[in-house]
Parts: sequence; structure tokens; C-alpha cells
Amino acid sequence: MFDKILIANRGEIACRVIKTARRLGIRTVAVYSEADAGARHVRLADEAVLIGPAAARESYLVIERIIEAAQRTGAQAIHPGYGFLSENEAFCEACEAAGIVFIGPPVAAIRAMGSKSEAKKLMEQAGVPLTPGYHGDDQTPATLQREADAIGYPVLIKAAAGGGGKGMRRVECSADFLDALASCKREAASSFGDDHVLVEKYILRPRHIEIQVFGDSHGHAVYLFERDCSVQRRHQKVLEEAPAPGMTPERRAAMGRAAVEAARAVGYVGAGTVEFIAQQDGSFYFMEMNTRLQVEHPVTEMITGLDLVEWQLRVAAGEPLPLAQEQLALNGHALEARIYAEDPGKGFLPATGRLLHLAPPDEGLHVRVDTGVEEGDEITPHYDPMIAKLIVWDVNRDRALARMLQALADYRVAGVANNIEFLSRLTACPAFANADLDTGLIEREQAYLFPEASAPERDEWLALALAELLREQERAAATAARSADSSSPWHARDGWRMNAAPARSLIFRHGEAQKTLRVATLPGAFEITLDGVATTVSGSLNPRGLLRGEFGGRRLAATVVAAGERRHVFAHGRARVFACVDPLFFSGEGGGAEGGLLAPMPGKVIALLAAEGARVDKGAPLLILEAMKMEHTIAAPTAGTVKGFRFAVGDQVADGAELVEFDAA
Repeated sequence: MFDKILIANRGEIACRVIKTARRLGIRTVAVYSEADAGARHVRLADEAVLIGPAAARESYLVIERIIEAAQRTGAQAIHPGYGFLSENEAFCEACEAAGIVFIGPPVAAIRAMGSKSEAKKLMEQAGVPLTPGYHGDDQTPATLQREADAIGYPVLIKAAAGGGGKGMRRVECSADFLDALASCKREAASSFGDDHVLVEKYILRPRHIEIQVFGDSHGHAVYLFERDCSVQRRHQKVLEEAPAPGMTPERRAAMGRAAVEAARAVGYVGAGTVEFIAQQDGSFYFMEMNTRLQVEHPVTEMITGLDLVEWQLRVAAGEPLPLAQEQLALNGHALEARIYAEDPGKGFLPATGRLLHLAPPDEGLHVRVDTGVEEGDEITPHYDPMIAKLIVWDVNRDRALARMLQALADYRVAGVANNIEFLSRLTACPAFANADLDTGLIEREQAYLFPEASAPERDEWLALALAELLREQERAAATAARSADSSSPWHARDGWRMNAAPARSLIFRHGEAQKTLRVATLPGAFEITLDGVATTVSGSLNPRGLLRGEFGGRRLAATVVAAGERRHVFAHGRARVFACVDPLFFSGEGGGAEGGLLAPMPGKVIALLAAEGARVDKGAPLLILEAMKMEHTIAAPTAGTVKGFRFAVGDQVADGAELVEFDAA
């Protein structure tokens, strides 16, 4: 076994590998960019090496710097994680040339399976069923469009070297093909350095089922059952589970055998995933093979009781697979939800910012949290905005769903927009709960998943006010303790008035709703009047914002986090943001960028799609902004005139920057 390994990655997966390495007594070396100098994976590793600026292409994707870091620190092997260089054959070759073990498959396997086009040719020769499509080398737009027309719409354009939903577009008709192709190629080149694409028939209501395979250098290969990854948005997985609902033992065995044969065909060593598109009738087609560990590997670990990273390390060190196929068994059901810094209500737009409050659910037999961040860390625009992976397990799917709902309700994140409430609705959605699965589930369940925003309940306003009052008491007590006269009545801050009832007002705002709460101080409690109704409230508040309150004889546990004038209230499984209004502060009208369109996040302008002075219709694309390796189109909010662009192609823009001067008329 190795004494020291380097992890050529960052974030959650780097932390995940470090955890197993530490358990096995293996020292770890982290690499980091300037943006990740204080990152969790850097703090956890035994050693860390700076490899360049924030941009991945200048740090995490620079092969020479990573090899040099391994040599300088004496690392015997490199674990690539997933993404970045994990499926890069040049990186694998560089490791071999430097005498460093690459913890992954051999170069030949990466070369064979790294290109979706080449992999499909290989599978076709092996007799594995393929989705109808074009996987050829002629990449001229005219040829690709002609092939798409022959396949029949809708079609899917996919980056041949891609993954993670990047460089992928669904096209409904021939007239839209060339624009989608250009966008797909740009994104593929930006994310993978290769704009080669393939075109496939888009299967209606498909399920995305993948088989976990493992091979060793002694000729053994096994499959560790399947995962259902059908629930996706923008072709990126959101909820994964294992085993796949409705999977019969016969179909599982058939798909497992096909996956193992695919791995054997390329002499596969290490962890890999063979992905299939399955139709509702159970028939399946080979889609691609990922020659690395998958983001969703924890659900397989939960149902098998195995550590797949340990298997990777043992196989890379030359050991045989720990178990044979007949020794593998699945137990129970597991689900994984990806917690992202993003705004589901705004098309899942990625978010950036500091994690002011981060409190995951307690981990144990049924709940696991894999994360690369801690409270106080920042989600930057440079990398994927994942906060964590939340994994739950129980003896069957229904109980696992209940576990997931409870764990999501217990997850507290403040400081950045996030998808936790969306994931709760998705888990509770009848279609998902009843396993009516396909990759279009989110789109077809829009009404359930994106309901009209509800108004805060009375309990939430009261909890907000009680937390504010208890914080004031805490501050008063601290001030009194530091004072020369700690018993002075002026420290009480209890609303005392001469010849008047001890009362005051608190003003809070949520969206457009603003409420004034009248407060009277009572012995050991408060009386809060809201909407003309008085309630006696009392309780305690800990330093982490956990409130245990009693409201008119009813008890409620909530979390209230203060951040500047904002108050984040977590109660009843929901998270709401309120503003604390200072009645002495006056803010005039105006502000913002009236007449302009603002950048929704930091990014780079990569295309201007309209001419200055042009009249455009509502929804017309005006500009493309690239952020977090994804393209975001800025569209006209209404019919009007493009008066001018504030930035040129290639310019970096800040969050909130005015991009387009637009005259609505």
C-alpha cells in the first residue's frame, strides 16, 4: 500500500479521499489554487502545494504543476477525483512517465472510453445496444445538421469529451440546430478543451441508469449494482438513488453483465461507471463510460457497506479485488441529494457568497454528509457551486425518502441562495415518491416544484421577534458584566418608560410585506402584539441561533441567524429571509440600473447577439455570459431597443454589473 498520495482535485471529493486515506494510514498532499488557499481540503491534508491562480486552466488543469507537486512532496500515487484531469489520457501518461501511480484505469482504457464517439464504436463492435445517432469524425456544421435531420428530432448534441451536463443541448427542430451546435461547441471547448460533438436521438421519457464496475490488474471484474440518476436539471444530476426502483433481478444481471463486458473489452482497472439510457419498457442502450469515480458513488457505498475509494487505492497498489461477484450483496435503499449554491426560482442560476451559517444534519448510520466547505468559507465563481452531498440510507425506499425529508429539513444554510427547499419539494413530489421517473421529471412537475411563494406564518414572525429580543438581552448582559456598575438599571433595556407602559416596536420586512410588532416586557417573558393579537412568548437562544420558544402555550424549535440587517429564519422545514427595519433610517427612491440589464453573477462575456440600435422582441437573446463553466443567456425583458452594450466579448464582469443599455418601448 502507498505511504503518501497526492489528490489532484479540490472541494468535496478531495476531502472524501483524504478521509479514507487517513483511515488507512496514508499521508495526503493537497493541491490548491490561489482562490482555494483557505479551503477545507487544504486544511485537512497533511501537506498542501500551491499550483497557480484561481482559473482552473491555470492551476488544476496544468499537468506539469501537479506532477511537480507530487515529485517535490514524494507522493507515490495521484488520485484524480472526478472532473478536471480525472479522464485525461495525457495526465495519465505524464504520471506513468514520472514513475507515479495514477489511481485510475490505464491510458488505453481512458483513450477508448474517454471519447463518447470512440466508446460507442467499441460498444457497437461488442454488440451492446446503442442509441441511434452519429458518432463520426466529420464535424462540419452541415454534416452534423444533415445527420440530425436523418435521425429525426428531437436530438441531443453532446460533447464527445464531456460530462456533468456541460456541452449538451436538446434540439427540437432543424431550424434551431446550428445555433444550438455553436453554443454546445463553445461550452465543450471551454470546459474540456475539445469541441468534438456527437448527435443522438433524444429518447422520450428516458431513465438514466448506471452500473458501478470495478476491475483489477489480475483480470477480475465485477459490478456493484446500479444507480438511478434520472432526476436531472440541465442534464446534471440532482437526486440519485440505489438500487433503481422497479429493477428486476433479471434486468439487473443483464445490465451488470453488459457493463462488465464493456470494462473487460478495454482491459479496465479501477472504478468505472457504465451509463445506460433505459426506456420505460425496460429496454436499455449504452450511453457512455466514465473512467473515474462518480459524484454519486456514496449511494453504492451505503447499500453495499463498502468503501470504493479504499478499493481504488488497493487496486492501484496492485492488490486483487477484495470480493468476487458472488460475494457482493445489496442491502436497503440509499438516496443522494446535491446541495448547491443556486437559485431554483431563477432557472437554477449559480450563486456566490460567504457561508455565514452552515449547520448540516447530524451524521450517523442513516445520514452522511460529504462536503468541501465549512461555515465561513466562500462559494466563488471559479468552480462548481456544490456545498455538499447529503446521503441517507434505510431498509427500504419509503423509509429512505422519509429520512431524506427529515435531513433536508434539518439542513441550515445562510449567506448564499441554495436549493434545499427545492430538494425537499422534489423528494416529496408524488411522481418521485411513486418512482414515476424519467429525465424530464423536473420539467413536467413544474407546478408542484415551483409553487407560488407563501406568506410567512404567524409563528415565524413571532420567532423572529423573540430571537431579536433575546439577542438584545444577551448584549445587555454582556455590557453590564463589563461595566463598573453591573447592577445599574440602565443596563436592563426592558422598555421602561416614565408614566407609561413599558412597550416598544420592532419592524420586519419579508419581500413586499412589512409588519410592526408591539413588544411589552413581562417578568421572564414578552407580550408581542401582531396584527392586533397579543401573544405571551418566552424562550432561550443559543450562540448558533437555535431558538426554543414558547408561544402562548405552544412550543416551537427554530433557528434564527442574524447577518447585518438580514434575519434568516428556519422553521417548519422552510427557510425565509427577513429584513430588520430601522425606523430612523430613510432610503430614498431610485438606485439600481434602471434602463439596463444586470449581470446575475460574475462571469465573462462570450457573445453579443444583437446589434446596437436594434429593435427586439420580448425574450430575444442579447448577450451570452459564461460563469461556472456554463453559458447563461441574457434576454430582453420586454420589447424594446438595444441602445448599447457596456462590455465587449472577452470582458470579465462583476455580479450586478450593467451589461446592456436597454430602452423598453
